[in-house]
Formats: sequence, structure tokens, C-alpha cells
Amino acid sequence: MNPNAELGPALKALIARADQALERVLPAEDRSPPELHRAMRYAVLGGGKRLRPLLVYAAGHALDHDGPALDTAACAVELIHAYSLVHDDLPAMDDDDMRRGRPTCHIVFGEAMAILAGDALQALAFELLAEVPVDAGRTTTMLRTLGAACGAEGMAGGQALDLAAVGRTLSLAELEHMHACKTGALIRAAVRLGALASNADPATLATLDRYADAVGLAFQVRDDILDVEGASEVIGKTAGKDAAADKPTFPSIIGLDASRRRLAELVEQAHAALASFGEPASLLLELAHYAAQRQR
Repeated sequence: MNPNAELGPALKALIARADQALERVLPAEDRSPPELHRAMRYAVLGGGKRLRPLLVYAAGHALDHDGPALDTAACAVELIHAYSLVHDDLPAMDDDDMRRGRPTCHIVFGEAMAILAGDALQALAFELLAEVPVDAGRTTTMLRTLGAACGAEGMAGGQALDLAAVGRTLSLAELEHMHACKTGALIRAAVRLGALASNADPATLATLDRYADAVGLAFQVRDDILDVEGASEVIGKTAGKDAAADKPTFPSIIGLDASRRRLAELVEQAHAALASFGEPASLLLELAHYAAQRQR
């Protein structure tokens, strides 16, 4: 199943744009060391929803901006996401052997090469973002934004909280905080990077942060629901993995019906945050609905 079949034509066109940009920035497979470069390309170019690049472009659209700075930001955030998936799938972490409907990177290339591929993707993301075509002050802010999103108070910290939560019963507030770090921080960074590349002012950034916080949490709530209801061949990864690992999820803490209600609340919050933008925010609104309704 195509993970992007549920999206409209404008967003599908932006996926193609992101894929072309990623193809350009990734090292060719025949460059030395070829096995590392093959692993990097396998991790990034093997399909995927491209939600984070889409959020970069959609934020630019909401601010009536387009240009190469958005491509750079979109590539940087997707490289960070791809690296995180490679490392999350490792035996020492989530220990999964399927991602995006095919064997995970460490299954194909071995654990050592997968670790190195993740490391190299993270480094390449910051190398690219350091050359984003905006003024120096804005470049620094964008670098700081991405660094914070994937560091100890963002994605890496959220993963640490996730590992520590196995076998424990978390409160709803604890679970939402964990996912605001693990998943939400990079989604928020994607929106913010698109806005920064579009010369957004502080008030606009704050408004878009509220939208991104809601979408990031909605994406995770939907992920947890799919882990219960989805089939592995549809969602592209091992279904039921969280329950088997005794990991806290929204359905395990508040139940499926309450999880669906929470999802609807988050979509309403995303809508409310964008009320002042009007039609230019149409792509951001479509992505909020997609995050909450996707089938994989």
C-alpha cells in the first residue's frame, strides 16, 4: 500500500520534490566507502510518508514563500528522521526487522553499518542546514532548532524516556510528555524550519508551534491506534509490537475510544491555531487531518 495514497495532488507533488532533493544531497553509491553510502540511501530513499518535509513546505506555503531554503530544510529534517528510524530499529532499541514494508537497515547491512549510516545521516543534515540560503542569523537559529529537536530534551530524550517506561504504568501527562519529545519535537522543528526559511516573525512562529504541538501528538496517538488495529502488511512495520514489548501507549492507558476522542481534540486544536492564516494554511490543515486519519 502506498503510504501517500491518502494525500491530495498538491502534497503528492511536494513529496516528489522532496524525493528529488534527497536524491541530490545523498552521496552516490559508488563513492567510497560504498557500503556506507548504500546503507544511507537505503534508509532514506525506501519510501515513507515524508510528513516532516511536507510540513516544511506547507509552512512556507502558509507564509506565501517558496524557494531553495525550503528544500534544504526539508532534506535536513528528513535525514534526521531517517537516522532516528535506523537507530530505533536496532536490537538494543526497539529491535524491529521491518520498516516501510521491507527489512530494516541493520537486517540488510548489519548492525555496525546501520549505526554508522545513522551517524552519517545526522551529520549530513547539519552540514546541509549550515549552508541554507538565508541570512547568517537565521541560519544559526535553524541549526539550533534542529539540534534541540533531536537532542536530550527532544528526540533522544524522548527515546530514553520510552526505554525507561517499558513495563511501567504512566499517567496520561507522562505519556504525552514522552511523545512530545520523542515524536513531537522533530515535527515541531519541521514546521518551525519552514517558517524560519520563510522569514516568519516571532508571533507567527508561536502560532505555528501550537499547530505543530497538536499535530505531533495526533500523529503519535494515531500510531498507537494503528499498532492495535493495523495489519503489518498495511502499516509497513510490525503490528502489535508495542503491546508485546509491554510499552505504554494511549490505548493501553486510556483505551481505544478515549484515544480516538483525544485524536479529534488535537485536530480541533490544530485547526484553531491556523484560524488567522486563511486559505494559505490549507496544506497544513490537510496534513493535520492526514496525521490523524492515515492508515499506515
